[in-house]
Amino acid sequence: MTDLTLESASCPATAKLVSARELFGIDSNMRVPVLLKQDDQVPEIDSAYRFNPEVTQAVLAGFTRNRRVMLQGLHGTGKSTHIEQIAARLNWPCVRVNLDGHISRLDLIGKDAIVLREGKQVTEFQEGILPWALRRPMALIFDEYDAGRPDVMFVIQRILERDGKLNLLDQNQLITPHPQFRLFATSNTVGLGNLNGLYNGTQVLNQAQLDRWNIVATLNYLPPEEEQAIVAARVPQLLGLYDSSLLASMVAVAGLTREGFACGDLSTLMSPRCVISWAENTEIFGDTALAFRLSFLNKCDEAERSIVAEYYQRCFDHELKESALPQLALA
Repeated sequence: MTDLTLESASCPATAKLVSARELFGIDSNMRVPVLLKQDDQVPEIDSAYRFNPEVTQAVLAGFTRNRRVMLQGLHGTGKSTHIEQIAARLNWPCVRVNLDGHISRLDLIGKDAIVLREGKQVTEFQEGILPWALRRPMALIFDEYDAGRPDVMFVIQRILERDGKLNLLDQNQLITPHPQFRLFATSNTVGLGNLNGLYNGTQVLNQAQLDRWNIVATLNYLPPEEEQAIVAARVPQLLGLYDSSLLASMVAVAGLTREGFACGDLSTLMSPRCVISWAENTEIFGDTALAFRLSFLNKCDEAERSIVAEYYQRCFDHELKESALPQLALA
């Protein structure tokens, strides 16, 4: 059990301190603030979500001590969802911004726009997402952080400093963040670029900027038992149709694809999100093999499908049906 106690020097009147152990079920002495005011931007609580203890403590440090926290990990591990579900239980407003190639500096900062005032067209400055979020209690999450354009990343770098102030040069404004503004990010590569070929479009990030993130935590795939529990919670009707051993076999296949990817035998892997899709499609089609093909097999390189078929056979103790392997049958 950790003896780390993260408690604000003074809890604001707009929040109350609660035990992280009671709220998140983790072995920790942390006491965290739960905001009292209701807000439409607070995410909905997913009662089936499972919290990783180490990552949860890292994110809670961000909420409690205003640390800049980045979560790194493979796709489908639930990095953004992890932050959102913590925000949901803290009653903290939360907004996600995907840093795709279309997000520009003007989207973040703001721009002049023509509006009608008393029947006349006038030019007004419309705030971007950063000034809007900085002025209020808000957890701002930058998704796909390592895919952001360089000009956008340098804008974000301004608010990574300790005081986090944003200077709007065009408006002669200096915005001081709200005391309950928090900043998070998620990435697949930690700014190292597309080393393994999985994440085209990611960039090599400025190391001076990465150094400004106070905490970097890694979220890996869950143990098989916990992954099975999550799939069962997401697709409860599946257990009414099949034996519980089906989920164990499905998660086992996913585990083998991850091992195969780590060894270089496969160029792709099954994420927990993919396993959930497989379970949902099994319930829809009533055929595990067909659902496997539609959920994962068709995404694989044709030369690797025989390996994936072998994984399936090892876990289900029977070969994939011919209908599930049309490409292999015709090869």
